[in-house]
Amino acid sequence: MTRHGFVKILILSLVLSTVFVTLVKSAKFDELFEPSWSLDHVVYEGEQLKLKLDHSSGAGFGSKSKYLFGKTTVQIKLVEGDSAGTVTAFYMSSDGPKHNEFDFEFLGNTTGEPYLVQTNIYINGVGNREERQSLWFDPSKEFHSYSILWNQHQVVFLVDETPIRVYSNKEKRGVPFPKDQPMGVYSSIWNADDWATQGGRVKTDWTHAPFVSSYKGFEIDGCECSITTTADQNQKKCSSATSSGSGSGSGSSSTSSGVTTQKAKYWWDEPIMSELNMHQHHQLLWVRANHQIYDYCTDKTRFPVTPLECEHRP
Repeated sequence: MTRHGFVKILILSLVLSTVFVTLVKSAKFDELFEPSWSLDHVVYEGEQLKLKLDHSSGAGFGSKSKYLFGKTTVQIKLVEGDSAGTVTAFYMSSDGPKHNEFDFEFLGNTTGEPYLVQTNIYINGVGNREERQSLWFDPSKEFHSYSILWNQHQVVFLVDETPIRVYSNKEKRGVPFPKDQPMGVYSSIWNADDWATQGGRVKTDWTHAPFVSSYKGFEIDGCECSITTTADQNQKKCSSATSSGSGSGSGSSSTSSGVTTQKAKYWWDEPIMSELNMHQHHQLLWVRANHQIYDYCTDKTRFPVTPLECEHRP
């Protein structure tokens, strides 16, 4: 490829990435979500929502709808000060024992020690795919955005639009991929001092309670699934590359010959979204080189045989 051609592709990738980000719809909390437990530990302060954890309870919220593919983002400011033993989670999950799940888990620490972010992926009820990273900022001082992008090709975890983890579709190699169960979007704060901080060696200091995580900037741009719709109907509705129906980026256009063609129904079905672009790939490599602390793919104690999905990762 010529240098000119390479530059054109790079510019196109960056432009499309920007367009895709701006298509995401932002909404107030109660338009998309509702508290799911411990309502007395959920606090509304204008455009912000706060979840509190004390010795009596934590708290959580969940989306009013479930989605099959798309992108969800929330801005979070994590517990300040001594947060050891606490976990703030932001995740997507389906229902039942064979559920699929994509997890952000923010593991609190003692004052002055950095937060760790653990990601995990469950497929058909099986997890054990943990990765842990440090962050390149203090997540308790300011709001930062955390996103999950999910399509038929990949699951991408992003922090301030920087990818920190990718799980690619490798069904052709016999690796299961989550693509047929609608998922809700959730967040919660709870006490996990049996494992969260230094393997459970540091316990929660309740004299610092209540522990508070703050939220704003709620965004979901996904294919919404009705509870009355069958799995096959949902998959057909949300997975087709072309359609005349409604959806982000949907519609039709006319060619110069007068023939009407269909655009992609959803922006996440565009070919460019099937993998990271070059800039994102470099960002992911930087995160792995500078902030990766644990990767289940390299844990020979737990997995003497390397899991199949770990081969040829992006």
